[in-house]
Amino acid sequence: MMILGWKKRYSEILKEFNYDEKKDRESALLLDAILEKSDVDTKIINLVKGKTVLVIGSGPSLQKAIPKLKNHKKVVKIAADSSVKVLVENEIIPDIVVTDLDGDEIILKKIAKTKTIFVVHAHGDNIEKIEFAKQFKNCIGTTQSIPFNKIQNFGGFTDGDRGVFLANYFGAKKIILVGMDFGKRIGKFSKTKKIDRKIKLQKLKRGELLLEWLSTITKSELFTTSKAIKGFKKISYKDLDIIIT
Repeated sequence: MMILGWKKRYSEILKEFNYDEKKDRESALLLDAILEKSDVDTKIINLVKGKTVLVIGSGPSLQKAIPKLKNHKKVVKIAADSSVKVLVENEIIPDIVVTDLDGDEIILKKIAKTKTIFVVHAHGDNIEKIEFAKQFKNCIGTTQSIPFNKIQNFGGFTDGDRGVFLANYFGAKKIILVGMDFGKRIGKFSKTKKIDRKIKLQKLKRGELLLEWLSTITKSELFTTSKAIKGFKKISYKDLDIIIT
């Protein structure tokens, strides 16, 4: 099952970034072969449905958000894998990590021993990394192409916006973005090299457009503590305390 309208967005992504759909499929097939059937979907439903969920990225505003995140340890947290290292270093363990396996492997292995759920995304550029998914006990697989067997498609493009689409799919009541700055600055926690900066910004822009689209069809209430995004209510950290409680 795919979110209605995703096929069109996926076609646009393939064209814009010159991606190969066959490679996306190949990566997804490898991931499907690795994953075992599980009840992880049920665990995500129990965590997310009807709840307030924080979706955490590694943008420039993340550093300022850390103290607030530490004050709300019981709130469900979905983290893009580039934000995981700084979260763990501050004793914040995400409930769900959305990853295409390009994050800090040592940190990912470390929290694989916790109750953290991993949502591993397969695409044409990470075929050689898919085997790493064997490290994760609580794990589901996703694709940006056609879902099949154990591989699902909730929508989204980058780890951060896929986290938002995930929260939407599993029925979060409120979704609040933290450290997700879709601007022209790349956060210091991102491992982006200077030569990759242009494509990274292009991906962030595409992610932002997808979230704007999602805001027109979701039933979840949408907020952001980061850069203003069309369809998301911009809030302060003081507002965050009120919304969560």
